[in-house]
Amino acid sequence: MLELEENKRFLNSLKTKLENINESMKIGSIKLELDNLKKQSMQENFWQDTEKSSKVYSQIKILEKKVVNYESLEKELTNLLEMNELLEIEFEQDLLNELLKSSKSLSDKLDALEIQTLFSGKYDANNAIITLHPGAGGTESQDWAEMLYRMYGKWSSSNGFTLKELDYLDGEEAGIKSVTALISGENAYGYLKGEMGVHRLVRISPFDSGGRRHTSFASVEVLPEITDDVEIDINQEDLRIDTYRASGAGGQHINKTDSAVRITHIPTNIVVACQSERSQTMNKETAMRMLKSKLLDLKERENKEKISELKGEQKDIAWGSQIRSYVFCPYTMVKDHRTNYEVGNVQAVMDGDLNGFMQAYLKMIVNN
Repeated sequence: MLELEENKRFLNSLKTKLENINESMKIGSIKLELDNLKKQSMQENFWQDTEKSSKVYSQIKILEKKVVNYESLEKELTNLLEMNELLEIEFEQDLLNELLKSSKSLSDKLDALEIQTLFSGKYDANNAIITLHPGAGGTESQDWAEMLYRMYGKWSSSNGFTLKELDYLDGEEAGIKSVTALISGENAYGYLKGEMGVHRLVRISPFDSGGRRHTSFASVEVLPEITDDVEIDINQEDLRIDTYRASGAGGQHINKTDSAVRITHIPTNIVVACQSERSQTMNKETAMRMLKSKLLDLKERENKEKISELKGEQKDIAWGSQIRSYVFCPYTMVKDHRTNYEVGNVQAVMDGDLNGFMQAYLKMIVNN
């Protein structure tokens, strides 16, 4: 039967992909490292050094997860190939439907695993701090910035990440003037770092009574959240700390006390703000982590250490500097100008379907 023959070829292509993933992940080496770490954990004095033992135990859990995940996919592929062969002998339509559905599901899982093999940056495993700013154009671009913010929220929830809003400033009529959020989860920065840059929108404006087509721009900044084990020297005398009442139209953005915190690093003029917590102390702690991330970014640039791993080139939020275009009219298309990856379903992208763009970017930087 044609469908079974095509699915068998599809499954064999997945087998090749899984073998390539094995080679990229170095599963054999991971198993050897895992065995060595487990032997360390069995030593008599292992738990006396709590800091060291905690790191070893955490590493064991990370490596075990990688091995279990890979082996479960390997087993699933074997089962599907066997099921395909059985159906060639004794056909059942219901089982075929289940086989085709499971084969597609396995393909999606392998795509997700393949992305993880592309993470090579120093901070790829970290959480990500994402900041959006509209370009020139007032309400148009402010509305576009809010649309992008919603897109990243949808992507986060669809891929097992948690988005926590840190700072939010409403637009004058619609949209947002700026927003900063923390996206938490394993490899959040690795996934999102390629989103850094200017994003361009072409659409019929809902704010134009004449129904004319408008072009809007918004910038996305992505930084890794820096953990406490990274040393960044910050002189308290270089900081100006202001407290204020959180702004916003209401709901999640409202705060009735002066708990919001804005920190200005005077030597660099870097400004960070946080208003997500009720406690001023907690907002200050979060703002300090944001400042730490920005100062590390600056330090990396000054040292000229793989600039592209962090914020990427700084460009004006305007025509000619965009990394990606989202076209709603006269046709529908989203195209990344760095990788030339494009899709026609613009609504799916706005609903968070970004993994294809992220994977194309990661492949590009690995190959370069």
